Amino acid sequence: MTINDIIGQEEVKAILKTMVNNSRIPHAQIFLGAEGSGNLAMALAFAQAVMCTNPIDGDACGTCSSCHKASKFIHPDIHFSFPTVGSKVTSSQFGKEWRSAISENAYFNAHQWLQILGAENKQGNITKDECTEIIKKLSLKIFEGKYKILLMWLPEYLGKEGNRLLKLIEEPPENTLFILVAENSEEILNTILSRCQIIQFKPLSDEEIVNQLVLEKNIESTKANELAHLSNGNYNAALSLLKETNSDNNAQLFVQWLRICYQNQAKSLIEWSSEFAKWGRENQKHFLDYGLFFLREYMLLLLTQNKSKIRLREKELQTAVNLQKVISYRQIEPISNIINDSAFHISRNANPKILMTNISLQIHHCLKNN
Repeated sequence: MTINDIIGQEEVKAILKTMVNNSRIPHAQIFLGAEGSGNLAMALAFAQAVMCTNPIDGDACGTCSSCHKASKFIHPDIHFSFPTVGSKVTSSQFGKEWRSAISENAYFNAHQWLQILGAENKQGNITKDECTEIIKKLSLKIFEGKYKILLMWLPEYLGKEGNRLLKLIEEPPENTLFILVAENSEEILNTILSRCQIIQFKPLSDEEIVNQLVLEKNIESTKANELAHLSNGNYNAALSLLKETNSDNNAQLFVQWLRICYQNQAKSLIEWSSEFAKWGRENQKHFLDYGLFFLREYMLLLLTQNKSKIRLREKELQTAVNLQKVISYRQIEPISNIINDSAFHISRNANPKILMTNISLQIHHCLKNN
């Protein structure tokens, strides 16, 4: 994978190629961008370009021994770190799964990755043991490349364990590079942010997504345009939509939940909360994230009444149109705040059954009191 292979991000490409050409590479960088913007794919390509023995115009040649190893994610001087599941687990235990996942889709998200690991009711994290292993790996001599590279995907999952890496990031061994691939800078320690150069990734344009879908997936431009419109600059979302059928599980479940909240029938509410508790925390957070996305698009519909601008599929859009009789503009903010707070509490191991029962009652109150 070369830098030129990455979708869009022309400004970022120019910056990174200049770094490689001039051999002036910051020892610690954060590739910061929303899901599906290509920051992970670009980090992988940049690491290959840095290791390439015969770079061409700041990009990897794709043919040297270093490029062959880097493109297969087995270069001995490129180390990967990413969220895993369990208290004493390290990334090296999931090397096979990691290589398979990024080979298939380097634009994937944390939820998809944790499902591959079988997260179920557990949350992802980058552990103390992982930090210890990183320190050991980077203390070793370079095997065959010009640098040692640590590519960490989603340092947000470090939490307080990030303090263990501060000294290493600030004063790394000679020719050691850190590439942190992040989506939310607010969840990263300020002490880490201050030690890194941040490279910002923009959401992809609809045109860039359309071109890539036509090229990579060989689909008709009409279908590609529809997927690009719905994906809102997120190439991973476009790929997910391509695989899905017309009925989306989260969409159906979210509308079903709103209906239960509105009716406020004790039996249905308890049954729903009990079912929700069985999903596992990652699936629960994913569902709540969808709810926030739906409400954002619903608010845009209320404000503009322009269906062509709404990034919902046909059935979801029709549901949003029907909801106008039930949910007003003034109700969206309190409902969104309730859902957003709930996602936070889920990540802090709140009892999901009690939490869902409580927020369902709160949303019922919002729906009945305009």
